[in-house]
Amino acid sequence: MSASGSIESLLGNLTLARATTDRAEHRRGDDAWLLGAWSNPTTRVLRVNRARFPLTADADLLWVGPDEVDVSAERLFLGVDGAGVAYFAARVGPDDDEGVPSAITWGDLRQYGVGLSDRDAGLAVASVALDNWHGNHPRCARCGDSTVIGNAGWIRRCTSCAAEHYPRTDPAVIMLAIDDDDRALLGRRAEWQPGWFSTLAGFVEAGESAEAAVRRELAEESGVVVDEVTYLGSQPWPFPCSLMLGYHAHATSTDITVDETEIVEARWFTRDELRAECEAGATAVPPAVSIARKLIERWFGGEIPGEWGRP
Repeated sequence: MSASGSIESLLGNLTLARATTDRAEHRRGDDAWLLGAWSNPTTRVLRVNRARFPLTADADLLWVGPDEVDVSAERLFLGVDGAGVAYFAARVGPDDDEGVPSAITWGDLRQYGVGLSDRDAGLAVASVALDNWHGNHPRCARCGDSTVIGNAGWIRRCTSCAAEHYPRTDPAVIMLAIDDDDRALLGRRAEWQPGWFSTLAGFVEAGESAEAAVRRELAEESGVVVDEVTYLGSQPWPFPCSLMLGYHAHATSTDITVDETEIVEARWFTRDELRAECEAGATAVPPAVSIARKLIERWFGGEIPGEWGRP
């Protein structure tokens, strides 16, 4: 199995795994400090609405001061940078223009994540992940009563039984199987248009190791059996709450039988075949924001041209 590139170069290029600010967990329960930070004119706030955020004309995050945010917006403390500047997200909505000028462009991580700075990528991912979690968990999982935000956005507390609920992260494996002829296995999901191919992936089940999930998902979705699996890196995928654990896996079988439910087509590709089909427009690989793209690039031996990627 080829190991083109280095693990370090893969980890360093994971778009949504970049972050430079200190999350400052010890400040989340310090109400006096949080109030002072919110009153500080240097504090920066990112408005977030249904996993989208406003952008400048240059496609950077549109940071504003606390005084520009609606007083009713829920505040989520994101962290502090090396200069002592505090960062928050403010949950606005449900209307796109609530609290935000209508001329502002809204975007999401899939479309704009690649172009963000390391600092902004990390803060945007945290904002989107928290916004999704709060939006999807308004009620207590124990008693069903309503919950309220606490700990600067990192807890929801039940108003009835006082249970505390924390942001959820679902582990998922994403893997590129490679056979003895150094071919890569790519599949097409049922909802994708013909020609769109990517690595296979699936959620880790209860009581299962990540390595076992790699083997199970590959067998279930494609019929391909693998033995050795090599962990390469992870990145958050807050759509709504996944953590993608990336692997290369050595295939001991090459016969393909897709499940025809999640995966409707799967193929072995040589590098020359992938290059020729992508250049002809017959095949498209995952977008640069995804860990799937990086797993393919590591096998391919270098960066894949942007025009080969799907939207």
